[in-house]
Amino acid sequence: MEHYEEMIKTIIVDDHPLVIEGLKRILNSEDIKVSVEGEATDSRKLFNALETISPDIIILDIELPEKNGLDILKDLRKRYLQIPVLMLSMYPADRFAVRSFQAGASGYLTKKSIPEEIEKALKMIVYENKKYITAEVAEALAEQIDDHSGQILHKALSDREYQVMCLIAAGREISEIAKLLSLGVRTVHTYRARMMDKMNLKSNVDIAHYAISNHLINQP
Repeated sequence: MEHYEEMIKTIIVDDHPLVIEGLKRILNSEDIKVSVEGEATDSRKLFNALETISPDIIILDIELPEKNGLDILKDLRKRYLQIPVLMLSMYPADRFAVRSFQAGASGYLTKKSIPEEIEKALKMIVYENKKYITAEVAEALAEQIDDHSGQILHKALSDREYQVMCLIAAGREISEIAKLLSLGVRTVHTYRARMMDKMNLKSNVDIAHYAISNHLINQP
């Protein structure tokens, strides 16, 4: 189709330069024309770039320093609603895809699926103005819709509570979590308390057991 020949302008947001370079190589090898107009490693650099660049799409990693991709996505939806955002994550779709779409993402790709999916995703999001939903994401969305029993306790958690839960389950100390999420230690304790109250969990062991049982973290 002729309109597929139009250049797609993008900004890539990832805190690993090697990942950015790898993604640029993949984009350059695709049939569609993609111009990487900017690169950013965190929220501040992204919003600085957006003062002078008007991309057709932002490719945004979820795991970022200081402010994570989900929080950045929410900020983008407030300030740059017209720019679609394609979320990238090292985690499978059942971990963060539903939350990404709820926050306003136009697509969600796991990093291992990028070579096979990135071209289709960009075409559908930019050229056709549609959301790009992989089979894996569709399954995650369907599981939430089919959850009539309300037994999936972590669905009631806020994004921050969910992140704290996963990090605690992965064995991270509270002080370490505070640094990773750029929060105060007392704030992390507050999120932990709220999360445990909502899910009726009593200890970090309970948190880890729940997360492992529901495939929310990778087992060692």
